[in-house]
Amino acid sequence: MDGKGSAIVTGASRGIGAAIAEELAACGYPVIVDYANNKDAADRVCERIMERGGTAESFRCNVADRSEVDDMMSYAAKKYGSISVLVNNAGVSQIKLFTDISKEEWQSMTGVNLDGVFNCCQSVLPYMIHEKYGRIVNISSVWGVYGASCEVHYSAVKAGVIGLTKALAKEVAPSGITVNAVAPGCILTDMLKEECDEQTLIELAQDTPVGRLGTPEDVANAVSFLAGSKASFITGQVLGVDGGFS
Repeated sequence: MDGKGSAIVTGASRGIGAAIAEELAACGYPVIVDYANNKDAADRVCERIMERGGTAESFRCNVADRSEVDDMMSYAAKKYGSISVLVNNAGVSQIKLFTDISKEEWQSMTGVNLDGVFNCCQSVLPYMIHEKYGRIVNISSVWGVYGASCEVHYSAVKAGVIGLTKALAKEVAPSGITVNAVAPGCILTDMLKEECDEQTLIELAQDTPVGRLGTPEDVANAVSFLAGSKASFITGQVLGVDGGFS
């Protein structure tokens, strides 16, 4: 295990977040499995981790709510001594024509996907600065790099995550903290299945040079690398995990 404290993974009740939580637990971190609504799913992630000898517990926190975020960080630091890793994975998506996006939908997208990253980073930093150690990994998207038609609001906030990552990395590097982003491509998750029919999934796989859709584990492996000691000289970077899609 790198570092001495816990790992917090937001939006970890399913999909990419769940895979990241399980991978970090396998690396020896006690993991806080954050969820906003589905406690049963988060508890199942914790059960899988504990069945393999790891340490994990679920914690309800809406990352768009700063007071809830502060409570989660305080709890993790007090229980496990410190927070070594923060993975900002929580997010929502929507496919919609730009002209049809309502103000409420825009605010919901920014509230979770961008404000949530801001809240968690700003809340965790005092703990990491005190320890002179920390690893922050933000989950962006290939669409945050290149943009996607009918996903303007999603693309905008994911691009914002990249800008935040690069700027914050420079600011906190003297404190022994690295900040990086992972930009997944087409990853076969429940969220993707909800947005795309079977034919679209086939076409996305065909458009990916490696010839398949990614898995949550593909993303989790990249995150665990950036969270570990072998990536200690890497900060402010965006690692594409997209099978050559970009």
